[in-house]
Amino acid sequence: MKFLSFYRLSVLTSILFILLAAILMFAPDKILASWGVELTIESGLLARRIAALYTGLAVMFFMVRTAEHSTTRTALIYGVITSCMILAALGVYEFATGHATSGIFSAVFIEVVLSLLFMTVCCSGSKSNGRNSNGRSKTDRK
Repeated sequence: MKFLSFYRLSVLTSILFILLAAILMFAPDKILASWGVELTIESGLLARRIAALYTGLAVMFFMVRTAEHSTTRTALIYGVITSCMILAALGVYEFATGHATSGIFSAVFIEVVLSLLFMTVCCSGSKSNGRNSNGRSKTDRK
């Protein structure tokens, strides 16, 4: 059994996204303050709406955790890689322009690591040598 599988990464991502959604929904000031951003009515509104998106992503990744390698699973992986890399780039940009403090780099780090983990799972999933995630040959029948 591989240490890093799509199943494990999907569950980890679901937990991470649910935690992030809960913080953004109920305590957005914690994250915003660490980035040097003031909690205003407008930033609170955006944080709560983003929390809903992260909750939806968490549910999606939890529901597909047992999915075999497929076009759909690959699309989800590429989607999260793209989103995380854009978020990481935006974090660096916001710091460089003075809109955020160095606290944003904790988010940038997590986004880059999550992207790299999904890249690893995606690449290893495409080299399955004719075996499914259970290690059985795809031609084996019960």
